[in-house]
Amino acid sequence: MEHIHFVTGKLAEPMLRRVLEQLAAEEPANERGFSYSVQVLPITVAALMTTKWIARHLRVPPQATRVILPGYVTGEMGELPPHDRCTMELGPRDVHQLPTFLGREHESTSYGDWSIEIVAEINHAPRWDPHDLVQEAARLREAGADIIDVGCEPGGGWHEVGDCVRRLRDAGFRVSIDSLDRTEIEAAVRSGAELVLSVQASNREFAPDWGCEVVVIPDDPDDLDSLHATVAFLADRNVSMRLDPILEPIGLGFAPSLGRYLAVRETYPDAEMLMGIGNLSEMTEVDSAGVNLLLLGFCQELGIRSVLTTEVINWARTSVAECDIARRLVHFAVQHQAPPKHVDPRLVMLRDPERSTVEPAALDQLASSLRDHHVRLFADEQQLHMVFRGEHLAGTDPMALFASFLQHYPRELDPSHAFYLGYELAKAVTAQTLGKRYEQDVALDWGFLTRPESRHRSEPKSEPPEPPSR
Repeated sequence: MEHIHFVTGKLAEPMLRRVLEQLAAEEPANERGFSYSVQVLPITVAALMTTKWIARHLRVPPQATRVILPGYVTGEMGELPPHDRCTMELGPRDVHQLPTFLGREHESTSYGDWSIEIVAEINHAPRWDPHDLVQEAARLREAGADIIDVGCEPGGGWHEVGDCVRRLRDAGFRVSIDSLDRTEIEAAVRSGAELVLSVQASNREFAPDWGCEVVVIPDDPDDLDSLHATVAFLADRNVSMRLDPILEPIGLGFAPSLGRYLAVRETYPDAEMLMGIGNLSEMTEVDSAGVNLLLLGFCQELGIRSVLTTEVINWARTSVAECDIARRLVHFAVQHQAPPKHVDPRLVMLRDPERSTVEPAALDQLASSLRDHHVRLFADEQQLHMVFRGEHLAGTDPMALFASFLQHYPRELDPSHAFYLGYELAKAVTAQTLGKRYEQDVALDWGFLTRPESRHRSEPKSEPPEPPSR
């Protein structure tokens, strides 16, 4: 069995142990393929370690086959003492990435499978420049869309719809057409559209001639009898269809509309169904990720295997990518009969699964041990902390904290360093406000929207101080 020896500092120890304990709980010892040990070196902040300094303190247990150092360690790995029986490597900078780093994340769960198709609508397609429309389709496909829906405008009359569909098909896209106008639909189908949104009493008589799959909707959202009539008409003529009882916005019949999906599924247990989730995500003034996840969870449990979404309003501008992640989460949850928790954190964007925690006493100790002039920044739920040689300043107002810092800092502050500290303090305040974890020189975690950051702080010129002798 592989034995991994983890090296860390005092601040990171509790979090590292929690992550390792969680891994051990998820994978029993006789199955997980590794045992582990943790060595806490005599330094508070692991990011201050150098390989040369680690070499003087490292104690590798005899059973170790692998040693993993904190990701921020600097220096040459060749400065570490050679160990014939084990390898030494840098781990991830974020301890929460350890499961992925170790290759244990979702190892036996086949996470990533999905069964819900995403139909992404390009609204007001007639208003788009042809080249831009193809580029938008490519962006939506990259985000996770399976079918590009060409959204027409009320009243019909778009003579170039066939050209638009043909252009998309030639570029390799699957295409649907969203129109009630017979002329537009027929032109789109002749050019390769494979799905028509939508069919009801007003146009169902033409559907058998189109030779493609259609989405059946009621003549009025409250009138399920009209949907049943259209289904019977099309079934008699062997038309392939998906059923959509129409999702209504909150305040306009949201709850009853969910009930209609349940009723339709009970009436047609084997039918393909579609839900237009954009009716809720676009019409609800809230970040769309949670809305999309809940709706896809409903769809997964009910066997609704396609959703129609849009990205018109700004709070829903990443809905396709959100649905792509959500469909994997809900598939996992239903397949394994387990809540979609601690599986994939990419939809936790505003807040983090865990907040930052710091111990003021540990920061005081850090300040007294520093010998360089670099500034270390920390944040907890109430205060911002600036730690540098001999000083630990704390406060709630970053401007007041910085003013106090200027009175204590032992050397002239150059503009670039002042800008850096201002930028990092702004990140820290943002993390405090939203309940996120703050770590200096590390990008705030915005889920799948996170933008990686380069590390801008210069490395300490001197090695970490030796701990005082006891």
